[in-house]
Amino acid sequence: MKRNRYLTDNIINDLKNKMVFVGGARQVGKTTLAKDIIAEQFNSNFYYNWDFSPDRRKIISNELPGEPSLLIFDEIHKYKKWKTLVKGIYDTFKQKHKIIVTGSARLNIFRKGGDSLQGRYHYYTLHPFTLAEVENIRNKWQPFEEINFPTSYYKSSLESLLNFGGFPEPLLSQDFKTLRRWHNEKLERLFKEDIRDVENIRDINNMKLLGDLLSSKAASLLSINNLCEDLEVSHRAVTNWLNILEAFYYIFRVYPFTSKKIRSIKKESKLYLIDWSEIEEEGSRFENMIASHLLKFVQFLYESEGYKADLFYLRNVDKKEVDFLVTINNKPWFSVETKLNDKKPSPNIIYFKERLKIPFNYQVIREENTDILKDGIRVISSSKFLSGLL
Repeated sequence: MKRNRYLTDNIINDLKNKMVFVGGARQVGKTTLAKDIIAEQFNSNFYYNWDFSPDRRKIISNELPGEPSLLIFDEIHKYKKWKTLVKGIYDTFKQKHKIIVTGSARLNIFRKGGDSLQGRYHYYTLHPFTLAEVENIRNKWQPFEEINFPTSYYKSSLESLLNFGGFPEPLLSQDFKTLRRWHNEKLERLFKEDIRDVENIRDINNMKLLGDLLSSKAASLLSINNLCEDLEVSHRAVTNWLNILEAFYYIFRVYPFTSKKIRSIKKESKLYLIDWSEIEEEGSRFENMIASHLLKFVQFLYESEGYKADLFYLRNVDKKEVDFLVTINNKPWFSVETKLNDKKPSPNIIYFKERLKIPFNYQVIREENTDILKDGIRVISSSKFLSGLL
């Protein structure tokens, strides 16, 4: 499927003045976005893949096209001196060439050698397809105002996303055999190619075992101590591996919102997978899918619009909990509690709504054809709620 992705216009506009870095999980569509979609907007474009030896030789020898072009450097972060190289090209040829750098890691935190690129690039995270993008719905949002939801429900797209995730290949296939094989190949390449090419991992086998365990831990509080006991390794090792898996877009963590008004906890994070289709338990997969949609939403607001948007969860010392809170400048905008079918507003979402004066509060359920306001809580079907996001 070759289609306009949600970042296309933003990237093209930013290329007028700076380089653009695009990070994201393996096989999320970064190369297609850069090479097939954005490149079409330029008269001349050249693609360089660090994993392809002829391209690698051209990169190292600084062999560039003579005509003004879009230059696409893919996986170049695997080169130890990549920042120095890219900085040199940009500083010398920024009036002639436009530059996109893509990679299956968080390029904005890799500081391996070279001068800082501060002020020379904009960074974007490419996320998997979500419901609004699948349906090609273009929404606009204003912080601290209510989200405008389409009047329709999108049951078919919701079921496809819930079953097959948002990565292009399995989502397009709609085939469980393809999904299973894709999972296996993705994980093998993540550990054997991406991580090993960049990080020095002594115990890669135990790190792979950790990866195998995480799908059963998704949508729950993360206990590093329990993982240490399961793997019989040190706390430091597990912490390092989790940080690496997060840097390579395999997992993400959501942290508690802290406020004296609710006697909040301060440390424990909740764990989620970028690819929720790996999760077997229905409730956890549903919550993870909502979390992934919200993460994509807040990161877009931050990276593209410049809003200091964040995603948290709510939990206090009395163990009252709400799944998600979206903030702007650390001020609550809206909360989200996920339920499979329960239409009765959760007492916890009412409690936090009142204590924190949260303007908008949603109980998002899987059941279709629901949109009611009760006790100040909007109970809404997930297919309608998600269509109002990104």
